Amino acid sequence: MYDQLSILRKKLGDAVAQLYHLPRVLVLVWAASHRWTVAWCAVLLVQGALPVATVFLAKQLVDAVVAAMRSGGGGAMVQTAVVLVLSLAAVLTLSEILKAAASYIRTAQAELVQDYIRNLIHLKSAEADMAFYDSAEFYDHLHRARDEGSSRPVSLLENLGALLQSGVTLLAMGAVLARFGWWIPVALGASTLPALEVALRYGLRHHLWRKRVTPDERRSSYYDFLLTEGETAAELRLFGLSEHFETLYQGGRARLRKQRLELARGQSRAEIAAGMFALGLSGVCMAWMVWRAAMGMVTLGELVMFYQAFQQGLGLLRTLLQGVGQLYYNLLFLGNLFEFLSLERKVVSPEVPAQLESGVQREIRFRDVRFRYPGIGQTALDGFTLTIPAGSIAAVVGPNGAGKSTLLKLLCRFYDPEEGNVEIDGIDLRKLSLEELRRHIAVLFQQPVHYGGTVRDNIALGDLESTATDEAIQKAAEEAGILEKIEGLPGGFETILGRWLAEGMELSVGEWQRVALARCFFRQAGIIVLDEPTSAMDPWAEADWLRYFRRLAEGRTVLIITHRFTTAMYADVIHVMGEGRVVESGTHEELLRGRGRYAAGWAAQR
Repeated sequence: MYDQLSILRKKLGDAVAQLYHLPRVLVLVWAASHRWTVAWCAVLLVQGALPVATVFLAKQLVDAVVAAMRSGGGGAMVQTAVVLVLSLAAVLTLSEILKAAASYIRTAQAELVQDYIRNLIHLKSAEADMAFYDSAEFYDHLHRARDEGSSRPVSLLENLGALLQSGVTLLAMGAVLARFGWWIPVALGASTLPALEVALRYGLRHHLWRKRVTPDERRSSYYDFLLTEGETAAELRLFGLSEHFETLYQGGRARLRKQRLELARGQSRAEIAAGMFALGLSGVCMAWMVWRAAMGMVTLGELVMFYQAFQQGLGLLRTLLQGVGQLYYNLLFLGNLFEFLSLERKVVSPEVPAQLESGVQREIRFRDVRFRYPGIGQTALDGFTLTIPAGSIAAVVGPNGAGKSTLLKLLCRFYDPEEGNVEIDGIDLRKLSLEELRRHIAVLFQQPVHYGGTVRDNIALGDLESTATDEAIQKAAEEAGILEKIEGLPGGFETILGRWLAEGMELSVGEWQRVALARCFFRQAGIIVLDEPTSAMDPWAEADWLRYFRRLAEGRTVLIITHRFTTAMYADVIHVMGEGRVVESGTHEELLRGRGRYAAGWAAQR
């Protein structure tokens, strides 16, 4: 017995500790839907009082009917009974109206809360350091926050509403029952304690289980993605992989299902035992009251009132304690949301940022930079030093893993170096605001995003602060070498791209790259970074575009990251990387004469 009490106290202590999240949830709910919340509370309070009025009127009605029968159907007693019937009908009608109103209010409130919290998750994801995306733990946080964050607050609202309504009704019912004996409300409460212990114990177990299996759930989601997305469809069919991934998916789901059912079985058995205890104790109370009625110590109306109050009180207590268990359960999962929202960024803007001078060409400089990706022991850059003069075109070449794309990530300040500095016009990037820095840089990423929308939208996304005039959009498309293709589309610049939207057209890989390049040029930034800009071009298109590109780049500082020497040869200077640092520099002709790594690579590519 002592051990059971200790366990119950521990569970209660854990539940109280979770209440730390409750004020934060209420703040979120109030911020999302304060007007609906006020209306919701008012309706719940009235709903909580109505059952007591129903019990009281039922007692009065039974006593009035019995009195009318004893008086031989006297007019005054019949009239009283009719008034009580009409009053009871009015209360029941009001209860139905409030039930419908509460449902509507809860729906409106839930929609606002879900959208508000989803917006918080989106904002946090958008501002999170890129380093977070290198961590499986971050994806676990994101998965739990995204899956639970928008639904749990709504469930919590329903819990709180039920607790408020049931609590008001229960207090009133307790007062009704106390007139028959002070011990009856106490016995009523004691009958539900085992159910409370079960709710807390299995709420915690389920929460811990969900945290433990988050990687397995994400893996199942990944297999589901492979089996259903268009970008994987061709390869799955060619290599006959569908059955393989379906087997992996079903195996993972079977393990999760088995564990979930084991939890559910244990909880069902514990709930049956708790229910039998409550039933036995309530039977004792009812037997005692029936004995008193048989002895003439209470009226028939009082017996009816006791029965209704006791049964409703028992149901309310069960609902109340189940609600406490659900509240605890939901608060445990909301801890996941707050853990995600509390992730702290390291790459932030300074309090007093420096300003880049406008209207000048930009010099880029890496000074003794050392950098490793989070969680990876291998150094990506080690003592890396490089200067790209303002207004010049520099190419960086090297084998995969040499650190070429890392330069782009440091220049855009997706990461900060462990040692050394990255500078623009002599200003350390950490002294600039992130918005100011990135406004001066346009990037063509190696794997650009294919945005579902019109061609115009795809290009205009390069700079939302600029006016997307027809002339500016067409100019960017022409500079990217995609104008002729766009004009040949059924809707021209208003053609919808991608298969995600109705009537959307799909482009080739190279055409999508040209659209992304147009988006890059539309930005009109002083620094352009091109990561493998010609990887999807044929040799003829590559040569034509690169000759044209030198004219486009005039007045801008350009960094081209590539493994294709036929692209690098058009740069003013070529830097060859190896082992995280520059090992050779020079023009195409100079590097060929040097007979080093570049010359060997050129010979191999030819």
